[in-house]
Amino acid sequence: MSFKYEALVFFLALFALYSPVAALSSYLPYVRGYAHGQQLRLALGLALNAFAFVLIAVWVGEPLLELLGISPAALTATGGIALILAAVPLMRGSGEAPPEPSPGDEAPAAPRKNPLFTPLTFPLTVGGTTFAFGVAASADAGDVPGRLWLTVAALAYGIVTGVTLYLSGHVERRISAETAAILDRVAGILLTSIAVILLANGFTDLVTARLGV
Repeated sequence: MSFKYEALVFFLALFALYSPVAALSSYLPYVRGYAHGQQLRLALGLALNAFAFVLIAVWVGEPLLELLGISPAALTATGGIALILAAVPLMRGSGEAPPEPSPGDEAPAAPRKNPLFTPLTFPLTVGGTTFAFGVAASADAGDVPGRLWLTVAALAYGIVTGVTLYLSGHVERRISAETAAILDRVAGILLTSIAVILLANGFTDLVTARLGV
């Protein structure tokens, strides 16, 4: 099997796991309130983060996990916890941005937390399963030429994630406030469901590995 074919399979596996359509709708609550230039910077940052995450998995993933004593299952469970903390306020309708202060208000508004790393990069875009894919693909490729082709696949994956986030900004700017509020609730429900799945899968894999099943 050629290195090019293995790289293509790796990219398609990451693409299917990522699911751009589902990811686009999940990004909507987190790009709201940012200007076009800020959304573009978020998209570029996400592309770089996703590429770097997969690159680390491909080149040093297995020894790094052994050194830290962390398994992909633990990363998956951690991603579930991080996601549920971000998703529950959206589902309850309490995740909207605070109203703009009136001119008479003297207290400055609290700075908004940058969502680039959490939850946009981890766990909405990459997580334990993504890392496991990279480690497995690297083991199959074996030598340096094979890993270089996997690096090309990782770069393509990063570009896909950045473009998806950028498109979510375009969608968000074209919907009404009422529609946005409804989509926030729907996104919160979906993200909470994904978080529960991540938690269940992560803890199940951890218990299975501990019991040696």
